[in-house]
Amino acid sequence: MTLALPAGGDARVRTGFPARTAIAAIVLAAIVAIALMAPLIAPFDPLDQDLLALNQPPGPEHWLGTDHIGRDVFSRLVMGARTTLLVGIGGAFAAFVFGAGFGLIALALGRVSEAVLFGAIDLVRAMPGVLLALLLIVALGEGAGPVTIALGISFAPFFAYVARATYRREAVKDYVTAARLFGGGRLHVLRLHFAPNLAGGLVTQAAILLPRCIVTESVLSFLGLGSSPDAPTWGRMVAEASRYIEVAPHAILAPVLAIVLLTLSLSFLGDAIRLRLDPLREAASERTP
Repeated sequence: MTLALPAGGDARVRTGFPARTAIAAIVLAAIVAIALMAPLIAPFDPLDQDLLALNQPPGPEHWLGTDHIGRDVFSRLVMGARTTLLVGIGGAFAAFVFGAGFGLIALALGRVSEAVLFGAIDLVRAMPGVLLALLLIVALGEGAGPVTIALGISFAPFFAYVARATYRREAVKDYVTAARLFGGGRLHVLRLHFAPNLAGGLVTQAAILLPRCIVTESVLSFLGLGSSPDAPTWGRMVAEASRYIEVAPHAILAPVLAIVLLTLSLSFLGDAIRLRLDPLREAASERTP
């Protein structure tokens, strides 16, 4: 028996995922692998300076060239992948905890706690995310920890709003009413009955916000308020190389392409996750010729 492609040239792999999703998964897996094995892959110490090899173009010794103080661009790019991913993923997880976790607990405890928490969330939401993150970093200090907390607080409202909308939708359903009639407490019903039904929407929101967290971390690093000044991050590489773009364009092109590849891969995978976890959209896409 032979397998034939669907009519119309639907570009899907054998697993049923669109081809771009498979490519995005491969690219993301490669970036994660590079980040995990960064110390083994980097041929030079990312902090070592060679003042006799400033702004050198790519060559056999320095595969992506050197920057304005003679540091190996490839080594800094590889080591920067680890910091960028850790801070971005940590910021998304912190946003999940601050927004979804505290939001659901406040909703379960009653109207007073809901009004207090979501009033504070509305104030946070009123400020632009990057500006709020800048203010928090100025207050908390520099470093990976403060940046992660700042990202978490900045993006927490997105999770909180999704959690509240889904909670209110599920709260009026019969299975919740039955659980309460049988004596289930608020937090008990939240843990056993609400949480499994809220997971899909929250995972989808996390997949959407993760690229934004990574981009925001890169912007903060570009402004000099990201992780430690000694830590190589893609945003800081762009900031430092932007002053020498005419004489060393390779030094800025490498981190820019890395940021673009990472964010596009995460965006495509987030879209695929959203389709998979939303049965109505998935059914509609299957009916579309």
